[in-house]
Amino acid sequence: MADPSSYRPKPGQIPDSPGVYKFRDEHRRVIYVGKAKSLRQRLANYFQDLASLHPRTRSMVTTAASVEWTVVATEVEALQLEYSWIKEFDPRFNVKYRDDKSYPYLAVTLNEEYPRVQVMRGAKKKGVRYFGPYGHAWAIRETVDLMLRVFPVRTCSAGVFKNAARTGRPCLLGYIGKCSAPCVGRVDAEDHRELAEDFCDFMAGRTGAYIRRLEKDMQDAAEEMEYERAARLRDDIEALKRAMEKSAVVLADATDADLIALAEDELEAAVQIFHVRGGRVRGQRGWVTDKVEAVTSAGLVEHALQQLYGEESGDAVPKEVLVPALPEDEAAVTQWLTQRRGANVSLRIPQRGDKRALMETVQRNAQQSLVLHKTKRAADLTTRSRALEEIAAALDLDSAPLRIECFDISHLQGDDVVASMVVFEDGLARKSEYRRFQIKGFEGQDDVRSMHEVIHRRFRRYLAEKEKTGEWAEDGEVPAEDDGRPKKFAYPPQLVVVDGGQPQVAAAKKAMDELGIDDVAVCGLAKRLEEVWLPDDDDPVVLPRSSEGLYLLQRVRDEAHRFAIQYQRSKRNKRIRSSPLDDVPGLGEARKQALIKHFGSVKKLRSATIDQICEVPGIGRKTAETILAAFATAEPAAPAVNTATGEIME
Repeated sequence: MADPSSYRPKPGQIPDSPGVYKFRDEHRRVIYVGKAKSLRQRLANYFQDLASLHPRTRSMVTTAASVEWTVVATEVEALQLEYSWIKEFDPRFNVKYRDDKSYPYLAVTLNEEYPRVQVMRGAKKKGVRYFGPYGHAWAIRETVDLMLRVFPVRTCSAGVFKNAARTGRPCLLGYIGKCSAPCVGRVDAEDHRELAEDFCDFMAGRTGAYIRRLEKDMQDAAEEMEYERAARLRDDIEALKRAMEKSAVVLADATDADLIALAEDELEAAVQIFHVRGGRVRGQRGWVTDKVEAVTSAGLVEHALQQLYGEESGDAVPKEVLVPALPEDEAAVTQWLTQRRGANVSLRIPQRGDKRALMETVQRNAQQSLVLHKTKRAADLTTRSRALEEIAAALDLDSAPLRIECFDISHLQGDDVVASMVVFEDGLARKSEYRRFQIKGFEGQDDVRSMHEVIHRRFRRYLAEKEKTGEWAEDGEVPAEDDGRPKKFAYPPQLVVVDGGQPQVAAAKKAMDELGIDDVAVCGLAKRLEEVWLPDDDDPVVLPRSSEGLYLLQRVRDEAHRFAIQYQRSKRNKRIRSSPLDDVPGLGEARKQALIKHFGSVKKLRSATIDQICEVPGIGRKTAETILAAFATAEPAAPAVNTATGEIME
C-alpha cells in the first residue's frame, strides 16, 4: 500500500488550467483517468488526509505510485482526451459500462455500389447507415420484410449477388417483387441507390411526407384509370403503415431524442437508453457497471454520454438528450455533443408531459435490468459453485462453505436495537431459516457487544439442541421436530459472516470461543472498502472486484442488512403506535377502534367517566373500569408540539 505523499507533486508543478490526468501503479499501468477544469485544484483533492477521502478514492490513491497530466486548451478537449484514454488504457478504477448483450442494428451498406439491407452486430463500419439498436434480430427482419414491398433494396450476400449476375437469374425475392434485382440489370446502380436512400429516409423518421406522396400517386393513378398501379400503391401504403405501427408514437411532436435513465445501488449501476426518432421508439439498449470509483448520478450520466456518442457523429447524435441528472460540467458536455452532431444539441432533465412520462418508463426498465442482472448472476449454478470455491480459497477453508450464516445489528440512535440472522445454502437464500433477535443484555448503542450477545445466543441454542438429541447421526441427518421440520438453530454453518470489521469479528470469535465452538469459520465484511476481515489478522483479505466470491458475500451481507432494518422499523412503528389501550386485557382491535371512533382521540377517552365509556357498544362497566385503571397507571403522554412554530399545544 503506497503512501500518496511519496508521489505528491509540488504545488508549483501542477498548472491551473484544463487537462486530463493519469494515476499509474508501481508497474506503470494506468489505473485511473480523470479530467478537470483546473488540474491544480482537482489533484489537490486526492492528496488530502486519507481518513477524509471516499473509501474507493482512498483505495485508488494508495494503489497508485505516480500521477501525470496533460494540459489541453478547453474543457471539451479534456472530455475527448479522457474518453480516448479510458478506451486505450482500460483503467481498473474507472467506471466502465459493459453491454448486457450484443445488440443488433438494421444496417444499410451505402459504401457499396449496390447498397444492401442487413442485420449487423459489433463495431460500426464507416459508410454504413445504422438504425437501432433493436432488442431482437427478429424484430428487424419483420420490419424489413414489410418495407421491402415498397423499397425493394438488395438484401442478399455478396456471393449470392455474384452468382445471380453470373447465371442471369435473380433470387426468389427478385421473382416475388421484394428485390429490384440489380444483379440482373432490372435497375441500374443509380436507381437502386435512390431506393436505398428512400429506405434510409423512411427509417430515420421522415415518414409523413413519403406516405403523402404515395397517396397522391395512388389518386393520380386512379384518375388515369391505372387501377392495377393504384392498387399496388394502396398495398404499399398499408405495408408502410403496418411497419410504423410496430413502434407506437410516444412523443406527439415527432421529436428525435435519446432518453437515458439510471438504476443504482452502492455497488453497481444499470443504464437504459431509449432511442426515439420521429416520435417513435426506434431502439433500446442497456449497460451494467461496477461502481469502482466514487461517482454520483451526474458522473454516471457523463460516462454514459461518452460511451454512447464517443464514436458517433452526424444524425447518430440526436438534437435532444434527456437525462435524469445533468453532468457537473454541463456546458462542456453540451458543446462536445454539438461538435459530434454538427448542430445544436439540447441536454436537459424532462420535468412534465409526455417526455417525463416516457422517462419514467425508461427508469422502470433500468430498475428491472439491474434486478435481472443480479438475479441471473445469483441463480447460475456454475457461478455459485465458483463463488463458494473462491471464498474457501480466500479464507483458507478445508471445503466450500455450503451453509453460510450472516449477522447484522440495526438500531435508530440506540433505540430498538435488534439483530438479524440470514442463511444461504449452496449460494441461495434459505428464508425459512432466517431468525430475528432483540438485544436484551444491555441498553443503548454498542454494535460490538450486540454482536457478541447475538452470536453467543445463536450457538448456545445450537449446543442446547445438540445436547437434547445427541451427536449427529453418521449419515449427517439433522434433528427434526415431530412434524419432520428441522429444529431451530440445530444445523451449524460452515461459515459465519458478520457485517463489520475487525471489532465485530473479534466479538463473534470471542463468543464462539466461550462456548467451545472451534469448527465454524468466522469472517467480517466491512462495507466501506468491501474488505474481508479474519480473526487475529491485522490486515484484511482483499478479493478482486470481479470476484464471484466477493459478490456472494456482498449479497449475504446486504440481505442480512435488509432483514435487520425491516425488523427494526417494524418494532419502531409498533412502539410509536402503542397506547395504554394495548395493555387492557380482553380489549381487542375492534373495540379499540370503536372507543377511538366514539371519543375522537385517546386524550378525550382518558378524561371520560365510566358511564360515558359504557355508552360505547360492546363496552361493559367492568371493562370501562379496567380501561380507566390502565390510563391511571400509564405514563402521561408527552405534550403535542406544533412543528412549524414550536408552540406547545393543549
